Amino acid sequence: MIFDSESVFEENVITVLKQHGWKDGVLRYPTERDLLDNWKDILYRNNNDIDRLGKYPLTDGEMAQIIEQIETLRTPLALNSFVNGRTVSITRDNKEDVAHFGKEVSLYIYDRKEIAGGKSTYQIVQQPVYPAKNTMLNSRRGDLVLLINGMPLIHIELKKSGIPVSQATNQIEKYTHEGVFTGLFRLVQIFVAMNPDDAVYFANPGVDKFNPSYYFHWADYNNEPICGGQHPGKDEWKLFIGGTSGTAGLLSIPMAHQLIGFYTIADSADGCLKVLRSYQYIAANAISDVVRKCDWEQRPSMPGRPGGYVWHTTGSGKTMTSFKSAQLIADSHDADKVVFLMDRIELGTQSLKEYRSFADSETEVQGTENTGVLRDKLNSTDVNDTLIVTSIQKMSNVKAGERASPRHGWINLLHDASSSSWTNAIAPPSATCCKSSAVPSPTRCSSDSQAHPFWAKTRRRTPPPPWYSAVACTGTASPTAFVTIMYSDSIRTW
Repeated sequence: MIFDSESVFEENVITVLKQHGWKDGVLRYPTERDLLDNWKDILYRNNNDIDRLGKYPLTDGEMAQIIEQIETLRTPLALNSFVNGRTVSITRDNKEDVAHFGKEVSLYIYDRKEIAGGKSTYQIVQQPVYPAKNTMLNSRRGDLVLLINGMPLIHIELKKSGIPVSQATNQIEKYTHEGVFTGLFRLVQIFVAMNPDDAVYFANPGVDKFNPSYYFHWADYNNEPICGGQHPGKDEWKLFIGGTSGTAGLLSIPMAHQLIGFYTIADSADGCLKVLRSYQYIAANAISDVVRKCDWEQRPSMPGRPGGYVWHTTGSGKTMTSFKSAQLIADSHDADKVVFLMDRIELGTQSLKEYRSFADSETEVQGTENTGVLRDKLNSTDVNDTLIVTSIQKMSNVKAGERASPRHGWINLLHDASSSSWTNAIAPPSATCCKSSAVPSPTRCSSDSQAHPFWAKTRRRTPPPPWYSAVACTGTASPTAFVTIMYSDSIRTW
């Protein structure tokens, strides 16, 4: 369909958003004050238990405390941690609340695991008024903003048919430079620029950090762009929002909720907020789904479980994919331990640094200085010892009897595997190891050099004992050269 009017397109986008989970109302032409009052109401509704607010609503002064915290944090990077921190603390100044007056109270704001239920609220804002930072400038009106639990987390800039999506991204940049994303609007994490035929998304980079290289098209399992400008007039924007039968729409619920909670990365090393590309999302979910569906108590009819690998082109973000896969597994408690195995000291040091820069305030990544430390981490029941970075040399020194029996299982993420040395380094001499030569190479890469996601189940060769799990994440050009199945006393395959 051709949209000659941006306003008509806007109304159609709202209709489709409502069909895909944004069910809690449309706020039309609100000011920042209106949105603050809306957030205040939602905060009270979610925190009116006796230990928090009770029957005494939030005051304007208490909301000002929250806004002050937001303004202090300032950057999208820091505010990602604020949003995903689940709670915000205030000092009660409502004198009617005698029990808590002058005391600190912690308020629930958002939980990345509480999706489409419970306390989660999903609202659409149509043409919010952005106050101009400079009094010489007029206030601006955005197109659409998506609120989760009252917080403006996704900004959508729209253009009618025939207007290139680059004009929408330029407008977002202009708004940012003018300073309209301040106050409550500092919470915006994701930008979307869209016309009826083309759409891109990107993490809020902050002022002066916009880079078109990080404007991504959403794509399906085969890395074919959805609403990528290739099929004009075919209403692919609806698929971008709502998805296809095999791929989630970027702006649908639960995907949009997960996008904020799981698929953004506050990279402390680079000092910027990042968001996963579609193939990284697909790969991380494929790995975590396999682990989630694994019945660790059920012994397979044949010993061992099929493994697999994810293939990435060089520089396409395999470190981030492997980290997110591990975080998803750990967050869902589907495995007791997730171990990143490296075959080189320098790679281990670098990867540990990167993983820690990706980790949020709730995620710990443990290094292992020696085999003794590794043994301790493997046997530890501390939740902070779930994600472990170590070398295949240290792991090969740990005998099966020196580790606790896992409740669910241990998952090995073989990061940057590049040769058959994996088999010799990790498995005891008595083990039978196999690398698959029957797995085909990936057949497609997109024109913009983004990696084609590749997930393959390997053939079972020699029946291994069921004990451990392994998946390889690699950038090697020859995917048949690395171990996709490992058989030993200490290696479990899925």
